[in-house]
Parts: sequence; C-alpha cells; structure tokens
Amino acid sequence: MNAPLTGPGSAPQTPGRGPEGPQPTSRAARSDAPVTVTGLVVKVVLLGLAAAIAVWGAFPLIEAEAWGGLALLVATTAGLGYLYLTRRHIPMKYLVPGTLFLIAFQVLPVLITAATAFTNFSDGHRGTKDEAITAIQTASVVRVADSADYTLSVATKGDPGSDPLVFLITDPTTGTAYAGDSDGLSPLDPADVTVATGGKITAADGYTILNFGQAGARSQEVTDFVVPTEAGAIRAAGLTRAYEGRAVRAYDQACDCVRDAETGKVWTADEATGSFVADDGETLAQGWKVGVGLANFTRVLSDPNVSGPFLSTLIWNFAFAIGSTGGTFLLGMFCALALHHPRMRGTNLYRILLILPYAMPSFAMLLIWRDMFNTDFGLINNLFGLDVNWLGEPWSARLAVIMIQLWLGYPYMFLVATGALQSIPKELGEASAVDGANPWQRFRKITLPLLLISLSPLLISSFAFNFNNFNAIWLTTEGAPFPVDNPTVGATDLLITYTYRLAFGGQGAQFGYAAAISIFIFALVATISAISFRRTRAQEEVWS
Repeated sequence: MNAPLTGPGSAPQTPGRGPEGPQPTSRAARSDAPVTVTGLVVKVVLLGLAAAIAVWGAFPLIEAEAWGGLALLVATTAGLGYLYLTRRHIPMKYLVPGTLFLIAFQVLPVLITAATAFTNFSDGHRGTKDEAITAIQTASVVRVADSADYTLSVATKGDPGSDPLVFLITDPTTGTAYAGDSDGLSPLDPADVTVATGGKITAADGYTILNFGQAGARSQEVTDFVVPTEAGAIRAAGLTRAYEGRAVRAYDQACDCVRDAETGKVWTADEATGSFVADDGETLAQGWKVGVGLANFTRVLSDPNVSGPFLSTLIWNFAFAIGSTGGTFLLGMFCALALHHPRMRGTNLYRILLILPYAMPSFAMLLIWRDMFNTDFGLINNLFGLDVNWLGEPWSARLAVIMIQLWLGYPYMFLVATGALQSIPKELGEASAVDGANPWQRFRKITLPLLLISLSPLLISSFAFNFNNFNAIWLTTEGAPFPVDNPTVGATDLLITYTYRLAFGGQGAQFGYAAAISIFIFALVATISAISFRRTRAQEEVWS
C-alpha cells in the first residue's frame, strides 16, 4: 500500500481540497443538505393543504363558468408545487408566500374598491338587468281572483338549511299533491306522499320537510320564493298556506320597458343609470349595476347636499387627526423629558403608571369614556359638579373625543420618545450649555430636532391611523350629534365613519359612492405622507 505523502511543510489533504486551494466538487456534493423528516412532513402537509384549498375553490369557479379565475387558480397551484418540490429558486421560496398574501389581502381589495367606485353599485342596483326585471315582476304579484287556498309544506331535496326550497302543496278541490320549484309544478304519486287531515303533506319520498324552526330560519327565502304557473305564480302566505298570484308589472322587450297592466304606466330602461324611469321622473326601486364613470367623484363637488357636509367633515377630519397626533406627541414627549431628567427619582414606578392606558383594550376604554361623558350619570359631570351635555353639542363632543384620544395615545408616544431621548448623545447638551445656551434653547435647537428626525415616520403613520380612526368615533359618539336637516353626517363624523354610514347605514347602501370616497381618503393620506417623508429626508440631510 502506498501511504500518503507527509513531511516537512506538507499538510493533510481533505476531500475536495488540493494543495493550491479548494477544488471543484461534484453536483451531489454541491446540493443542499438532506431535508429532515420533520421538514419533509411539514412541507407535505402545507402543500396538501394548498392543494385542498385549490380543489375547494375550483368548484364554485366551475359552477360560475369563471374560466379565467379557474386557469389562474390552476396555474398558481402548479407553480407552488413546482417551487416547493424542487431545490431551486431558494429566494423565491421565501418571497412567494408574502407576495401572495399581499396580493390577496391588499392589492386585490384595492382593485375591487377602485372598480366599484366607477359603478352605481348600491341597494337596488346589485345585480344584472335580468335579475332586476325578475325582482320587479315578482314584487308586483297579486292574488288571482277566486284562486285556491293551498295547504303548504316547505321542503328541500337535501340539507334543510341550505338546499333550494320546494313547495309541497295539495289542491283543496281535487286532493292532488304537487311539488313546486323554480321550474313549475309537478304532480306527486299518491303512493309516495303522506297527507294529514286538512291536506297538509307530512312526508314525501325524496324530500325533506322542514319543521317550523327550520322554515322560520329561512322565512325570507320562503317569502321570496315563487313557483311559476300558467296564470302567474304560487307564493307562500306564511309557512302553512299558499296562493296563486299574477304579476301586475311585466317587462316588454319590444320597448325595453316595464308596463303596469292595471294603470297602464310605463317605465323605460335608462342604461346610463341602470334604472327603469317613467315620463314623470318616477324611478322603480329595483335597478341593475352599470358603470357610471366619474359620477361618484363629481357628486362630491356638484351635489350641494353632499359637498357642504363633505367639506365640513373633511376639515374636522384634519383637525381630529392633527389634534390627536400632535396632542399625544406633546404630552408623551413632555412626560418622557420629565422622567429623563437625571434628578428624577422613582422613574420605574412612574413609567408603569404612565403606560397603563396603553396596556388596556382600547375598545373597552372607549366605551367606558363614553359613559364617563354622559350628561346625567357620567363621572366627568358628577366629579366636577358640571352640567355639560358633552356628547350632545358639536364642539363639546369634538373636544371630548380628542381628550379621549389624548388619554389613549400618549403612552405610545411616551415610550417611543423615551427610546429616542436615550439615543441623543449627552455631549451635545453639555457642549451647548458650555456655549451659554439655556434649557429652552437646548431643547428647541438640539433635542426637539433630533427627536423629530427619529420620530417623524412614527408621527406620519400615527397621523394616517388617526385620519381613519373608525373606532375612536363609532364607539363613542357614532358621529353624533346630527343636525336636524341632515341625519347622514354628524358633527364628529370622520370621512371613514361617513363612508361606513353611506355603505351600510339605514338610508340605503351606496357602495359605489362609498368606494369613491375611500379612494379620495387614500389619495389624501398618501399625498400627505409623501410630502411629510420628503421633508423628513431633507431634515435628516441637514443634521447628517
């Protein structure tokens, strides 16, 4: 055997390394380390979960014939499988999950909101034109003269909580049993049904009859459900009786209009607004969704009923955001300066007391503060012997919500200001004191500018948060007090609460208009943030 050469000046050689340095290694040696059993199990479980979610989401897309969405789903699932079943593209393995979540939860909602802003999507304008025509005709159904009074059993062909409804009825004159669905009536074999005294069907082969609790849970569906007949349609009168009715209003395709058979009135389709409009200007409540261009945006400026309240709400929104952010910053900074003083004792105890509001749930504190400002039994009036209707007058309500924000927000500013103060070199203050600067000059010329450099990004984000601080208003005043002539916009409403009331309030949902205001809010906050960040960078360059 030949022994390895060793001697003075020689060194032991290792595989893949020659006397002149590292040598090229084989592909097998360059590959990643073997995946552990735990890592393999986690990968299989996560990929299986992704595949299961993809299969679950494919069925609704197929049913809706959304082939584009189905193709995107298949491509995304195949891409994830390829990415995580190979040892290539290591950086992408970390970037793809975050990117997908960003698209799903931020980019996609923004795109949907932007698309909605250019439509008339609202109550009465939610679906297609065909759905609007069906709703108009269904809502105009009246009972046919001398029609039979049917005994009704509400049923389904499967799950009583979710499957389509079926009406099981018996003709009182002939005793014939029928099953009625959206396609019409079909007779039932007498051998397949059980009919109780009075004509009510209690059992039928292939059908699940709903009990009163199950039918009551779907009462709105039962009321809206109709079975078409030659004379009109069969509708429910409660949960046990049904009658035959006919539609008074019918759609005429020749004139693209809806005619009322009793009055002869005609409503012609207006494709620009997605509504049926009569010659006298009357509009049917049920319309359809159409694109309206910039109408929702121009409405803010052109409609006097909107532009006036909108401008006042915008001004108050800026005042609230600036007051909340500026007030909490000043109070938090002064508390931090006081505890940062070298002669201050018991700072740990004071810090614990000062951050207590930050440790409590904000929504609970907002509700407590709302009760504390109550006129009759609130702590504020009883403690100070006042008789102020805090939440009933515009300016007192605005002052109250800013005071609440001050109490809730200053602990956060205190914490970040404390950390920023500790990063400021003491030598700067000592050198300025030697040069004859008094404490106020040292604070104004050195401490405050350096604090602003550190805290400017936090102040900008805090302003953006307070500009859209929905909870602060909705949980305390709900936008009140409201003027007598306009119950839509209150004195303490922010744009976000005003938008919420438009979209989901009792006056009728206006999703398109609310989406337009949301885009307007986004543009405002984005513009202000961009300007603020630019000024912050300029300030950093001065001190750098």
